[in-house]
Amino acid sequence: MALVKLQTQHFRNLAPDPIGFSASFNFLYGANGSGKSSVLEAIGYLGLGRSFRVGRHQAVVCHGQNKLTVFGALDDGLSSGTLAGQRVMDDVTHRLGIARDVVAKETSLRVDGDAVRSLSALARHLPVSVIDPGVFDIVAGGPGKRRQFLDWLVFHVEPSFATSWQQCQRVTSQRNQMLRNGRIDESLMRVWDKQFAALAESLTDIRAQVFQRFRLAFDAMLRELDAGWTDGLKLDFYPGWDRTQSLVDVLAGHREQERRMGHTLYGPNRADIRLKFGGRPVAETFSRGQQKTLVILMKIAQGKVLSEMGKQVTFLLDDINAELDVRHRIMLAGKLQDLGCQVFITSIEHPEPEVLWSDRQAPEFRMFHVEHGKLTEEQTG
Repeated sequence: MALVKLQTQHFRNLAPDPIGFSASFNFLYGANGSGKSSVLEAIGYLGLGRSFRVGRHQAVVCHGQNKLTVFGALDDGLSSGTLAGQRVMDDVTHRLGIARDVVAKETSLRVDGDAVRSLSALARHLPVSVIDPGVFDIVAGGPGKRRQFLDWLVFHVEPSFATSWQQCQRVTSQRNQMLRNGRIDESLMRVWDKQFAALAESLTDIRAQVFQRFRLAFDAMLRELDAGWTDGLKLDFYPGWDRTQSLVDVLAGHREQERRMGHTLYGPNRADIRLKFGGRPVAETFSRGQQKTLVILMKIAQGKVLSEMGKQVTFLLDDINAELDVRHRIMLAGKLQDLGCQVFITSIEHPEPEVLWSDRQAPEFRMFHVEHGKLTEEQTG
């Protein structure tokens, strides 16, 4: 599905006027502080339930206001079997809404006019993938970034994963509380270990299955890339413990270590995607340019997995001109067009679609100038 209409109220500096978008490519340009990234941020609220730029809702609501609202209308977007730009239908398929009262600290969620309780009920309709300067931490950052990267895909392949993961986090919190209490009631801890291990095995099986699909898509893309560094590249899924042993035994054998640290050291909360070249972490061996290419390919591989399931991903490309040279931007635009993704691209300078598609048929696209939070569409073609 694709986001074809967006309307906000008291969201940063954005004007409250409804805006219509293309189910294919959308270009937003304007000066720094004009509101370009805020548009992507609002879209992110519908697909992620939060900002991808800041951690606090208070930072997003318009100054002097207590509540923000984001509304979006989705249609069936581009079918996987059509050329980019050929619309399947124009009727709205779903209506999504999220409101956050920053004083009462309450969030209201709606799908097709009905109240829903979980963010997953909202997010499953709009797979949103962000490519911004911070995304390159997937390679250079800690395991948490890569775990989040994998779990985004796992959720959209198997939406029930979100509930199981929340249950696992609650059990992990209970274990951590006991570990921090000093003296441990071993019999009670074994009860929590058993619950934790059962959830861990189920979650890890799902993660491993989805990772295998991701790796197949990723490897296929590597074979299309003419670069020497791809030959020695290896991606492996680390579940968070040695699965040749039961997690219950691992936890029991490291009880004192966990007690000293005060938190759970083994299990799905420690899962990772390990990226190595020649047996060494790519963060140590790859150049900055190679790391950027790697992250782009990983993001596209996610989109490929979902595309094969008939799901259209909405990519938010925020200020990537500062991070990617023209060659990388052309590669990224072409791959996203081939997958039939919906794409939003922001830039300070006026976009040049003819450069991105200099050697192929350009997709349908719409272009907007952003100034003081207001979007004005420009006629193209």
